[in-house]
Amino acid sequence: MELGCDDRVLVTGATGLVGSHVAERFHRMGIATRVVVREPAAAGWLAELGIEVLSGDMTDGESLAVACESVTVVVHCAAKVGDWGPVEDYRDVNVGGLERLIDAASATGTLRRFVHISSLGVYEARDHHGTDETEPPDRDGIDGYTLTKVESEDLALERFDPQAFPLVVLRPGFVYGPRDRTVLPRLIERLGSGGFKYLGTGDQLLNNVYVSNLVDAVCLAISNDDVLGEVFNVTDGRLVSKREFIGTIARLAGLPEPTKSVPLGVAKTLAKLMEGTWKLLGKTEAPLLSGARIKFLGLNLDFDIGKARRDLGYDPAVDFAEGMDRTMQWFRDSGTLNTVT
Repeated sequence: MELGCDDRVLVTGATGLVGSHVAERFHRMGIATRVVVREPAAAGWLAELGIEVLSGDMTDGESLAVACESVTVVVHCAAKVGDWGPVEDYRDVNVGGLERLIDAASATGTLRRFVHISSLGVYEARDHHGTDETEPPDRDGIDGYTLTKVESEDLALERFDPQAFPLVVLRPGFVYGPRDRTVLPRLIERLGSGGFKYLGTGDQLLNNVYVSNLVDAVCLAISNDDVLGEVFNVTDGRLVSKREFIGTIARLAGLPEPTKSVPLGVAKTLAKLMEGTWKLLGKTEAPLLSGARIKFLGLNLDFDIGKARRDLGYDPAVDFAEGMDRTMQWFRDSGTLNTVT
């Protein structure tokens, strides 16, 4: 489909890294853009651009119904993220919220495309070497987030209908870029304290994707009419090792590059012990080591994007070096870097 003056795009999760860039892109393309957020004040800069900002919540079906009125495209970026906490807290937002959104969007009669932002986290927590979309998701999950991302994908694909619910699912890897206020600030803080250690050799690949590359994939999922009901892995194409990723951040932040490491087997054992202890103690904060952090920093996460290249025409425009340079420049310009180092 070709977006035009009669279209209106709804973006959920627009105060987050991905959603904010999606909303900004469509607005700058001249497409009527609406976002639904829990705290409209946090989206004030989007409103100043001329984007319509509505108050709503993934747990509130009525607010989602209002947000979906006259909408032709939905890009669903909202999710409860994290690696700790009760599964039901994640399920209410990530699965129940998606179901409410599907009901609301499908009921309008105007929906022409629904892009669901999933995650490469749906795959099993093991080493991956060129894994593509033929491998089924891991329906056991390693935490509330990964489990409910699988469940939300299953729900979306079950509800797929070329007319009433014209769905495309994107599975991005680790998304980085300007406006990241969660993962990179924590990494920089650890680097600044001198407490960062690699898990294993650090040569394992990361499933990185720069945010504007992901937004390009979103646009392609909308413009291609022959990919309905399909699922696509999305990364930068050129993946980087954990050592290159962390080392680049350290250099650009003016910090020493870490050299210490923990044997991966030791880290895995410690993660299991810590997770068990934290659960027994009922702690609400994740331990220093967990299954999710082992996956992010210790496993080889090489996923194939051949299907996205072939069927979507996806060709990542921004390489990691350029993307991280842009990201760290934003950290400097926004003053964020000064608050975490």
